[in-house]
Formats: sequence, structure tokens, C-alpha cells
Amino acid sequence: MSDYLSTLLGWLIFAIHTSLVIGVTFRVVMKRRPVGVSLAWLALIYAIPILGVATYILLGEVRLGRKRGDRAKAMYRPYADWINVLVARFPGQKFDVSEPARPIYELVKARLNMPMLSGNGMTLLQQPDDILTALQDDIRAARSSCYLEFYIWYAGGRADDIAFELMAAARRGVDCRVLLDSVGSADFFRSHWPSRLRDAGVKVIEVLPVGAFRILFERQDLRMHRKLVVIDDDVAYTGSMNLVDPTCFKQHAGVGQWVDIMLRIRGPIVPIFWSLFVWDWEMETGERLLEQLEYHPISCLDNQLKLQLLPSGPFMGGDAIQQSLLTAIYQARRRLVLITPYFVPDDPLVAALCSAADRGVEVQLVLPAKNDSRMVNYACNAFFDELLQAGVEIHLYGAGLLHTKCVLVDHQFALVGTVNLDKRSLWLNFEMTLLIDDGQAMGELLQLADGYLSDARPVSWLVWRKRPLRQRVLENLFYLLSPLL
Repeated sequence: MSDYLSTLLGWLIFAIHTSLVIGVTFRVVMKRRPVGVSLAWLALIYAIPILGVATYILLGEVRLGRKRGDRAKAMYRPYADWINVLVARFPGQKFDVSEPARPIYELVKARLNMPMLSGNGMTLLQQPDDILTALQDDIRAARSSCYLEFYIWYAGGRADDIAFELMAAARRGVDCRVLLDSVGSADFFRSHWPSRLRDAGVKVIEVLPVGAFRILFERQDLRMHRKLVVIDDDVAYTGSMNLVDPTCFKQHAGVGQWVDIMLRIRGPIVPIFWSLFVWDWEMETGERLLEQLEYHPISCLDNQLKLQLLPSGPFMGGDAIQQSLLTAIYQARRRLVLITPYFVPDDPLVAALCSAADRGVEVQLVLPAKNDSRMVNYACNAFFDELLQAGVEIHLYGAGLLHTKCVLVDHQFALVGTVNLDKRSLWLNFEMTLLIDDGQAMGELLQLADGYLSDARPVSWLVWRKRPLRQRVLENLFYLLSPLL
């Protein structure tokens, strides 16, 4: 009898396992996504069936959670209408978008309803002390609101000064709100700081929280990767730097201090930044702040700096950020500079870079010589052969972990923000990018890029081809997994 039960149990387990594999295979086939991603999932499912099926169930599809997803869908029309009404109130917005930037502008306007606005002022901040000092000064001067959103807040050093300024601002009646990613800021949420901030009146929200129970309802690796500050609806910040003091952050990772930039912005674009923060706040909490802004636009800035905000995420504009990036590369005529800490591109991006180099564009890819993810580093290196052979220059920055993220096209326009050149940033993370359509600002950004290049060493294709076999094997292994990283 026991043999019969054992046989029956074995057949039952086999039937359940087979049904799961077939069912998940059907899900993979029916989801329209890049072929390489689908094939990578199928390979994993059939090579390691139990682990592959479990991994797909956990990470294979974008699931924000029912409440959060429903809110995101219901919020789109009210926010789009609000932005249209706001922009109609701005004076002096008769201007021409430059021809090189126009295709991206039109794409973002159509997909995301985001306007381009002129009359802005922008300061490029390159040093951590300058960034933290400016932020601290603006919070200290705040009269009505301080809204901050970061992937990482890491306690220690001058980052604590920001916390003290926020608490002081909240005590004098300023509306202070903070959105922090659950995974990126995990150490911060385990510290005493959240309770101290809340006790002082600062509203602190953990975005996209993770947990064993949530696995059943939400994909756990979707991340809020934005870096966004709006103060008094008057000053905004974005860029690549998290709320950390680089002299304290990841000092034992062996990569040196992180190298970042932030943009301090004033002008008509600031309320658009504000709307992105309150969008994220409502999506996470359900609390609507949209109608609270009483902004009376004035022409206080004489310059004509044109800016357009490009927010992106799993349910925001689909592939708008990827298409904008590809469009920028194809618009290049003379020089194209791409700076990113993590480079795990998809096939269209590799093809675009090779095409630019083939048509005579000077394509310079600037990456950190070391980064904090060994898997990503191997996957990144797997693309070097093809790019170097096509004539793409690859430069490895050695004066720290270069964390700046920007794409500079000729002397015409730039994309600057939080987006890495990898599939996670393009498809899974909530990100933000700023389209900068201004020759004067481009001069400053190109000077920044040249400074990075002076601290980087070029990769020679002839030397690169002589790397050890073990390294090539690891690169090719992680190349196969690159659609899933």
C-alpha cells in the first residue's frame, strides 16, 4: 500500500510541477516584451524548473499592488488636466524648441503630457559639500513646504544636518514630507531617524515596502529611484546624488567616494517637479495634494533656458524613456557623451551606439572603473567587444564611483537625471530625467564631461581582446542573464 501511495504522490507532484511549468511558459509567451527578456525567462524556467518558476512568479511581471495600481490609473486624467491649466497661466512661453531636441519634446508631450517651459534658471552643483550646503540653506529659508524624495537616505555626516533642518522647519510650521524607497533606505528605516523626524512633525513615508506577505501581491524589486526636492514651490533639485554624505557612505565597498551631480532649478518648471512629488505621494498614500498649490507664475527670470521633465516608471508612459534615449542617440551628428555608473543595455541601445559611431559621430561612453555590483560589472563588460569594434570609445573613470547619469548630444541638448543605462532603469524603476535644450547649459555640462574624461583611462580593443578566458566566461554567463538584472 505504501508503494502505491508513494507512486501516486510522485505522479501528483509531477503533474503539479508540469502544470506550473506549462502555465508559466504560457504567461511568458503571452506577455509582449523584448524577445531577449522572454527567451531569458524561458531558459531559466526550463534549465532550473522549480527555481525558475518561483523566480518568475516573484519577479517576472510588473505588479504594483492592486490599490497602488488602481490609484496610478485613476490619477492620470486629473493630473494631466491640472498641468494643462497650470501651463496656460504661464506668461512668455512663446518659443521654439531646437530642431535636434524637437523629436524628444514631441514624444514626451504625446506620451506623458509634459510641457517644455522656458525662462528657467539652473545651477550645476558638482561637489557633495556644495550640494548639501545649498539644500540645507534652502530648507532653512523655507516658508511653506519642503518635499524630498530619494532612493537612499543614509544617516551620518552632513546628511544628518538635513534631518535637523527638516525638523526645525516642521517645528516652525513648514509642511515637510519625505518619500524614501523601502529597499534603498532600509538602513535609515531601521535607525532612530524616522521616529525623530515624525515626532518633530515631518511626514516620512516608506515607498514600495517589501515583506514576505507582500510577495503574493506585489513585485518586490520595483524601486522608487527618483532624486527630487521641491521647496516652497520655488526651488527644485534633481540629479544623481542620494541623500548621503559620500565620506560616510559605503566606505568599505572598495570603490572610493561616489561622484555625483545635482541641478538646482528655479522658474516655471518647478511646479511640474512639485506635481511629480505629489503624484508619488498620492500613489503611495492615497492622499491628494494636487489642489493645494496656489502658484502665481511670474516672469522673474530673464534667461531662456528651456526644460522638460520626463518621469518614467512601470505605469508611466510605457517605453517613453527608452525611446527618448534612442532618439537622442540617433540625433547626434558630431559628439555623443554617455555617462552612467551601470551599463547593461538592450539590443536597440547597442545598435544605436554602434550606428552613431559608424556614421562618424565621436561616441564616448564613460563608466566607473569599479562599481558596487560584481554581477552588473561582468554583464557590462560583455558588451565591450561589439562597441569597441564599432569605434565607440569606452573610458573607465578611476577617481571614485562615478554615479552621474547624463547623455550629451553635440552642443545642442542633454538628458540629465536618475536613469542608468540598464534595463532596470528603463523598464522597472520609477525614474526622472530632465531634457535640457540650451547651448549655454550644454557648455557647462560638456566641461563636466571633459573633466571626467581627464580622470579616466580609455579601453583599447586590442588589449581588451587579450583578457583571461575566465573573465570572458563570466561575462558571457552574465550576458545571458542581463535581461533579468
